Amino acid sequence: MGRKLTKALRGKRRWVGCFHEGFNSRNELKVYLEDLPIRLFDMVDGKCILQVKLEDYSQLKQSLSKGRVISQTSSGKIRLVRQRLNIDRPPRKR
Repeated sequence: MGRKLTKALRGKRRWVGCFHEGFNSRNELKVYLEDLPIRLFDMVDGKCILQVKLEDYSQLKQSLSKGRVISQTSSGKIRLVRQRLNIDRPPRKR
């Protein structure tokens, strides 16, 4: 049996807050971003939050500097990105 995976050994990630325009649904935005190594988390009123692995972050930052999706803020904590973009945390599903 292997060792327990501690927090320090887990993969690091970065949360990126973006503004987008011209997307009517979450699926349209997913299709537009499918060639980038990201995971779409939230999409609210022209704003979205993306999750990216730390090693892919610099590539993503360059990709989202112009176009229909533009990076505005980033952090290691999703709470800070939501706060900066004024996005409320969705209710927890139980």
